[in-house]
Amino acid sequence: MKKMLLLLLLTACTSAGFCQTVKVISSGTKTSMRGLSVVDDKIVWVSGSNGTVGKSIDGGETWKWMIVKGFEKNDFRDIEAFDGMTAVIMGIADPAYILRTIDGGENWQVVFENKEKGMFLDAMEFWNEQSGIVIGDPLKGHFFIARTFDGGQTWQAVPDKNLPVADSGEACFASSGTNVRKLNKSEAVFITGGLQSNVFLRDKKIKLPVIQGTESTGANSIAVKNSKTFMVVGGDFNTKDSAKLNCFYTKDAGKSWTAPQQGPHGYRSCVEWLGKNKWISCGLNGVDYSPDGGRNFTWISKESFHVVRQAKKGKAVYFAGGGGRIGKLVPAN
Repeated sequence: MKKMLLLLLLTACTSAGFCQTVKVISSGTKTSMRGLSVVDDKIVWVSGSNGTVGKSIDGGETWKWMIVKGFEKNDFRDIEAFDGMTAVIMGIADPAYILRTIDGGENWQVVFENKEKGMFLDAMEFWNEQSGIVIGDPLKGHFFIARTFDGGQTWQAVPDKNLPVADSGEACFASSGTNVRKLNKSEAVFITGGLQSNVFLRDKKIKLPVIQGTESTGANSIAVKNSKTFMVVGGDFNTKDSAKLNCFYTKDAGKSWTAPQQGPHGYRSCVEWLGKNKWISCGLNGVDYSPDGGRNFTWISKESFHVVRQAKKGKAVYFAGGGGRIGKLVPAN
């Protein structure tokens, strides 16, 4: 009987694609990491609190840790890396900064600074090595947006008259650097949370069905499969184990939304599309994986992570979170 049960389990595991697990490859520091950029299967950059940036060029086997000089107290909640030498990091507030390195993190140049009261940057996204966008919380009733067209060397704020209008109590969560994503070669989509939770798509503002209504609720992350198919995750970060209204996907560019039959098992701060019908999401109480287009998620790890990203040029999937924790998706033994 035991052999039969084992055989059935292995068969189900293989056919459903659940044979995934998460291996913790680094941990033990006081840094909370929410910035993660995976260039390829070998080059990985992370960023986080206490001015910390980390880099691996051997697939996570070894790490080089750096404290950005002069920014020891800053929280770098997003990072975009282009290779082993060039990267851009985003400091959220007090004041808000964007810095850039071209020598592997040895030196950093300030390429954006904003000391305006209330300025709070949430996430960056790049279409390619030249064109990028950064999103910030509302100022004077409008979301802050700036663009770069030279790989992050310079940034230009979008004029107020062209900025999206924010509802009262609506903001963005700087939880994983993924509340803004490229939609196609020239457009982006971003999500909000708080008292109101919406998706901003082209000139449309579409109400999301995720839990909302308090400062700790709403959409945290969006992942895009194509211009019509994307997934949103979130929840209430004050109740990490609650799975109430925490995940929805659309196949018609937001005209309708579908909840999974079995969704992620708690609050989720990040979601990533892994190709074909595979999705993965992480949060404070673990990692969920779906091989069937988001209809069903399986809890594959109870390790806490803030962010998950797949290699831009490759298939490797990495995670980053609190306590200096870095993980990697690997086949189960």
